[in-house]
Amino acid sequence: MATSIAEIIILCLIADWCFRRMRIPGLIGMLFVGVILGPYVFGLLDPNLLAIGPDLRLIALIVILLRVGFELSRSTLHRIGARALLLAFIPATIEGAAITMAGPYLLGLSLLESAILGSVLAAVSPAVVVPSMIRFIKERRGASKDIPSMVMAAASVDDVYVIVVHSAILGVYVGGRFNWPALIVGVPVSLVLGIAVGLAIGVVLYRLFDRFNPRATKRVLIVIAVSILLVRMQYVLSGVLPFAGLVSAMAIGFIILEKREHMAHELSAKLAKTWVFAEIILFSMVGAQVNIGIAWRAGAMGAAIIALGLLARSIGVGLCLARSRLNIKERLFVAVAFSPKATVQAAIGSAPLLAMRTAEMDTGPGELILAIAVLSIILTAPTGAWAISAIGRRVLEIAPESEHDAYDAAIESNADESE
Repeated sequence: MATSIAEIIILCLIADWCFRRMRIPGLIGMLFVGVILGPYVFGLLDPNLLAIGPDLRLIALIVILLRVGFELSRSTLHRIGARALLLAFIPATIEGAAITMAGPYLLGLSLLESAILGSVLAAVSPAVVVPSMIRFIKERRGASKDIPSMVMAAASVDDVYVIVVHSAILGVYVGGRFNWPALIVGVPVSLVLGIAVGLAIGVVLYRLFDRFNPRATKRVLIVIAVSILLVRMQYVLSGVLPFAGLVSAMAIGFIILEKREHMAHELSAKLAKTWVFAEIILFSMVGAQVNIGIAWRAGAMGAAIIALGLLARSIGVGLCLARSRLNIKERLFVAVAFSPKATVQAAIGSAPLLAMRTAEMDTGPGELILAIAVLSIILTAPTGAWAISAIGRRVLEIAPESEHDAYDAAIESNADESE
């Protein structure tokens, strides 16, 4: 397994450099490395590494969401809060509904099977979106209107919402009872409870850090470990109490930034370094999950339903941004930023197939859902990442740097050099 990790690191770094030289986001190269080394092409990766792939992807996702928390101040959330919440729920809902209605006609699925497919495809990928938005924030692109911060926050909450809905619909399909009140109440309760727990733990952590003053590296390790345990608690409480562990991780970063800004900048700088490795692992592992044969069999109808979903999502984004300060080009950028699919589709795309197999049901619909989930990764992750970078640099204006921003930059620069 160590050999496979070494090969992935070397090849992904080379691919990252080559793709950047061609002005293409490096993550696309990492994705292709995973596809080539994965079991569906050359099969060069150690099976043990593939077995722990979901855990590695989870850790990488936690690193991403922690970075979101450390970048979102209370003043920024106050400015973007309403729009971010709308973007977190409405586009995904409209996309899922469009796929649900079109599935019986384009794919021959039942309405409920189409709803399962819609819940798989409706999530946007924070693994693609968040790093790009953080880069724009550092460059102050779109900062005058808080566009990157708004997209970053909405994309993160979008995933939690979609995963909760997916679990409910899949439970109904395999024989569970559909409880509308539980679903309607469960989503906001899980988010509120996740935020509350994250804020409380964040307060405890920064006070412990104040008292014992560990190095920044140890602080980051503690924060990551606590966040993993919070996600584990989400699964333990599943079916008993709705709880969003990933949102708790974001809230930890938020409260530390609010109460101990200098400490937050130190931790954010360390997480940026950690992300170099986490990004390689995340995208190579996602690529390794891509079954080219299954994706090919999904065919033109699979591509059509993905395109329909993206169109519906774009309409939802337009509705959310109606009467906002954003101009047409900036609204187009937000719609493009909400197009990539990767992490969530890789994580839950196979769940319907496994559930159907366990329940001894016909697995044909599950195989089709998995095929289209894989196809969505192939079609939208590379093109979405490239489009975000290309359009963002053309559309988002660089805001002038204030004295406060210069001070923050100086703090982060010093933190980047500290231990």
